[in-house]
Amino acid sequence: MAAIATARVSVVPMTRLVQGGGKVLKEKLEFVPSDDIKPIMSFDQMNLKDELLRGIYNYGFEKPSAIQQRAIRPIIDGCDVVAQVQSGTGKTSMIALASCQTVDTSSREVQVLILSPTRELAAQIDKVILAMGNYMSIQAHSCIGGKSVGEDIRKLENGVQVVSGTPGRVHDMIKREVYALDTSNY
Repeated sequence: MAAIATARVSVVPMTRLVQGGGKVLKEKLEFVPSDDIKPIMSFDQMNLKDELLRGIYNYGFEKPSAIQQRAIRPIIDGCDVVAQVQSGTGKTSMIALASCQTVDTSSREVQVLILSPTRELAAQIDKVILAMGNYMSIQAHSCIGGKSVGEDIRKLENGVQVVSGTPGRVHDMIKREVYALDTSNY
């Protein structure tokens, strides 16, 4: 008998710190457990861009997984999301899909930064973003160790909307002043 994957999602409102009078004041965080989040049962009901829907279906998805049903819309709406679920249940595609939806393809600035603990995961996320965002002409790049620094610099200078990388290489690009965090919205 196959195990049914359950998704646990916590949503945190985006504004966590408020600046006032030269001081940073902490707001009270509110966690909303996944039991309180209404699942969206189909990609069509998520109000996604038509080109993204085309990419999703072309990639082979028919309906969202449990984690995708609960987490995609809050991410797109600007909430921080903590998602915990078993391997192979759609976390990578959830991140890629939400990233594609939030990108303004008319701008060639980095709008989404995805940090991953491993090169393999960063490269996998980049690959899924490029596949799902194919009909949107999304430009993405994986900034990871073991690849040419010169290639990273060239790609970032030419303009990409999404960077998927490891902390070390992304930090290196920031130190080299090739990438600035001020254009990233997510």
